[in-house]
Amino acid sequence: MKALAVDLAVTKLTVAAKNDDHTVTASYDIGMKQSETLVPAIEYVLEKAGLEKNKLDFLAITNGPGSFTGLRLAFAALKAIELAFNIPLYGISTLDCYSECYRALPFTVVSIMDARKDKFYAKIFDGEKTLLDEGDYEPEEIISALNSVENGKDILVCGSDAEMFCTQEKDKICGKKVYFQPFCINTTDMLFSIAGKMHEEKNTGLNDYDGPVYLRASEAEEKIAK
Repeated sequence: MKALAVDLAVTKLTVAAKNDDHTVTASYDIGMKQSETLVPAIEYVLEKAGLEKNKLDFLAITNGPGSFTGLRLAFAALKAIELAFNIPLYGISTLDCYSECYRALPFTVVSIMDARKDKFYAKIFDGEKTLLDEGDYEPEEIISALNSVENGKDILVCGSDAEMFCTQEKDKICGKKVYFQPFCINTTDMLFSIAGKMHEEKNTGLNDYDGPVYLRASEAEEKIAK
C-alpha cells in the first residue's frame, strides 16, 4: 500500500505517508497557521517515506464534520494531487475515523466533536451498527439516545472533544458506566485502515465535484440566509 492521508478537521493538522510497511506521520498543533504548513507537510512526509505522488495507490481525507477552513484547505491540496495523477481520493467521515479503533471493544461507542454554540457533532455505534446517525445535536439529544440504548454495554466516548462532553454531561447518563478516551490516536492511521478497505473493494472514491460534508451552515451562510 502506497498512500497519503490528511486530517484537518480540527486545529491539529495530521499528515501521513504510507509506503508498504513504513509510515511517516507529522502532526502540527498550530492553530491558524494551517494554510502555510499543509503543503510543506505533505512534501515532507512523502520525501521521508520515499514516495512520489504519481506512485500513490490512493489518497484519504477526513471529509467532515469539522472546521470549515481546515476541511477546505485539505480538500484543495488532495484534489490537486487526485486530478494531476488520476489517483482515487477517499473521503472518510471524521466521526467514523475517530471511532474506528474502538468499535471492536465491548462498549457503546460515542464519537464526539465540539460543534460550538453549545452543541456537538456526534455519532453512536454498537460495533459496526449505527445507533445514532451522524448529526449536529444538542447535548440533551445525545444523552437521550444513550439512555435509550438497551444493549447492556457501558459507554466509551472518543473523539476530539470526548473529555469536554464527559465533563459536562457524564452525570446525566443513567445506569451505565461512562469512560472517555483521551484524543491521542494518529487519526491518519485510521484513514489508512478505512480507505485501504475501500481501495481493496475497488471503490472509485470521491467524484470530481464532491467536497467537504458540513452538518451546519457557516456563520457567513447563516448571515446571508437572514
